[in-house]
Amino acid sequence: MPYPPPPRALPGPRRRTLLASAAGAALLAGCSAGPADPDGGTGGSPSLAERARARAARDSEDLVARYDAVLAAHPAVERLVAPLRAEAVRHMEAFGGGASAPSSSPPATPSPSASASPSASVRAVPADQRDALTELAAAERTLADERAKALLGLPGELARLLASVAAAGAAHAFLLTEGAR
Repeated sequence: MPYPPPPRALPGPRRRTLLASAAGAALLAGCSAGPADPDGGTGGSPSLAERARARAARDSEDLVARYDAVLAAHPAVERLVAPLRAEAVRHMEAFGGGASAPSSSPPATPSPSASASPSASVRAVPADQRDALTELAAAERTLADERAKALLGLPGELARLLASVAAAGAAHAFLLTEGAR
């Protein structure tokens, strides 16, 4: 039995043409400058981006301080925690923070300035190694969640950086949770 003849082409634009036009219009709309911003930015306020970047740097500094406290209290976890701490230092530097923070291995014993809490969020480290790792994992997870929520409304490059660091934080939380088992 022979195949039926192909249907006649309908008049008007084809589906592919419409889709390409819609994609092009969306691309042009996404690239347009939008309303003039007195601070010289487009879309998002530079002051908002600067505040978000500064907050992310402070949060990373606090996280590095937590890592330092856990390493000082439980040197046996250095193999697991030291690489994650090094990543947290890189995140802090990527956000423009921590000019005074060492990027090498943490001090073996806390210095007088390290014992004075650099932030209210850094608490005493639990005496039990597992509890210390679990608490550190919770801090990483909480910070990753906060950063993921903060993505909306940020300019592209900063949003991508924050998303990447949030994903890394979630991975750190997983590794710390597994290490606590």
